[in-house]
Amino acid sequence: MHYKDSYKDQNLKIIINKKLKHSYIFVDKDKSIVVKTPYKSESFINSLLEEKSSWIDKQLLKLENISLIQDEAIYSKDFLRDRVEYFAQEMQLDFSELKFRKMKSRWGSCSSKKVITLNSELTKLRSELIDYVVVHELSHLVHMNHSKDFHAFVESHLPNSKKFREELKLIRLF
Repeated sequence: MHYKDSYKDQNLKIIINKKLKHSYIFVDKDKSIVVKTPYKSESFINSLLEEKSSWIDKQLLKLENISLIQDEAIYSKDFLRDRVEYFAQEMQLDFSELKFRKMKSRWGSCSSKKVITLNSELTKLRSELIDYVVVHELSHLVHMNHSKDFHAFVESHLPNSKKFREELKLIRLF
């Protein structure tokens, strides 16, 4: 197989960088396989691809199973606002402001000034996933990190939070 064309019918990108000490492979969101290596040798790259073929296949399978976000909103921003207020009261936490905006890579954020920003695309998700994002962001009012204590705090207010977190990772934002 000539590596420059494709690998298992996937687009293959080879990046040669002599400053690298090791070779790396990752599968991009567009299902292209990217190899970063300091070596130009076609036989080395083919050997690397062969050695990592089961891992590559697993990554491609994950991408096949990615859930796409709904086309239409299921809920309103008022619903999101109500969920934030509900959980803030339940968790006995105060936030200073709630904002909405379309984000490409995040479901929400919480600033040190206690401003909660939610991705407006949340209106297209199931209510359980919305609740997870809301509890996650409100939890940053207590823990401004993703430590074990943070995740334990989230879990204490929303059982099965790990399952929801994993499910959100499978939803692609555009």
